[in-house]
Amino acid sequence: MLHRVLGKLAVTGCACLIAFSAHAQQEIRIGVLYPFTGPAASTGAEMKHALELAADIVNNGAKDIPKLPFAKGGGLPNLGGAKIKLIFADHQGNPQVGSTETERLITKEKVVAVVGAYISNVTATSSQVAERYKIPYLNPESSSASLTNRGFKWFFRTTAHDELFVRNFFEFLKDIETKKGIKVKNVALFNENTQWGNETTKLQTQLAQERGINLVKSISYPARSTQLTSEVQSLKAANPEVLMQSSYLGDAIMSVKTYKELGFLPDMVLANDAGFSDTEFTRTLGRDADYIISREVWSLDLAKNNPLIKQVNDLFRARYNIDFTGNSARTFTGLMTLADAINRAGSTDPEAIRKALVETNIDGANIIMPWKGIKFDDKGQNVHGSGILVQIVDGKYHTVWPFSLATREIVWPMPKWESRK
Repeated sequence: MLHRVLGKLAVTGCACLIAFSAHAQQEIRIGVLYPFTGPAASTGAEMKHALELAADIVNNGAKDIPKLPFAKGGGLPNLGGAKIKLIFADHQGNPQVGSTETERLITKEKVVAVVGAYISNVTATSSQVAERYKIPYLNPESSSASLTNRGFKWFFRTTAHDELFVRNFFEFLKDIETKKGIKVKNVALFNENTQWGNETTKLQTQLAQERGINLVKSISYPARSTQLTSEVQSLKAANPEVLMQSSYLGDAIMSVKTYKELGFLPDMVLANDAGFSDTEFTRTLGRDADYIISREVWSLDLAKNNPLIKQVNDLFRARYNIDFTGNSARTFTGLMTLADAINRAGSTDPEAIRKALVETNIDGANIIMPWKGIKFDDKGQNVHGSGILVQIVDGKYHTVWPFSLATREIVWPMPKWESRK
């Protein structure tokens, strides 16, 4: 009799344990760290939308897009249909806040991984916290080259980085000389002075020297400046043919307004993405944003080569009435990559997720980026990330380089302010 009772208790206890484990797996808590207030809040809002769409596809499906991973919905199949739960944190563009919020996500919210944080110097500090706690950190957008040179085991970046992007600028200048007959001799640099902008300045200076291009001016301005009048006056006096610029949204908008106010316009502005690819940039500036060329990683017109781009963008537009940008498309891809790793791990154990990320090998046909795929090297850098250049014309972004992918001819030089309608 006692044996029967113990046996019954053992069976009951086992059933309770199984029920508890199944219940525990119904929610996969992922921390997402972005700027939801401050100068980059508009960018953060678009990234939040992209994260929400990705989580919804994993949880509920997108049955009309069978080529998209998790299109069947129903959660993560290898974890019994567990659903993703996003835990949002606002770093405000502040590295210290980013560190504090990452620690809160890990210790208080008990997230199994962190996605973030767009702004490179915030990504640098927040990922240090994740490394200390041994929690996987997936970075979809930050392009500071040094982020994957720190010897971290828990940091993974899906986007390409500035060393590649800056080289693209100079390859582009070489191509327009040999294929379009446009020779650029004098270039100025205008970059914000956080980690991202400072590293970009060093790379641009090095490559200009190697390529025999004359740097007539190099200005690093304080990020979040309230005015840029004196800096723009200095640029105007230097009279460059091309201006290479790295600015987040608020600074990007203010600088273009100041260019027009002071009558400064080189033959071309080559922008280093960030604020120049935000929907708010073209919405705020209207025609004044036209003709700027920006490095990018995504463009809607590339759907001609990959129908998945338009199919997923249609979902995004139907829900939020905006198109993806390079920023939000990368964020979407980042969360989908992390979801793929957690599913393959079949576990919420951080080490199992980390190992699955190391083994990631996603084909380019199954992502919305114009990349060969996603596969990380021993530094956590996606070896298949690549870049394009887009030009704004009539408020829309058009791929203009590489020329093999171009959907329209480059407008060069930029029409002067007084000739624009």
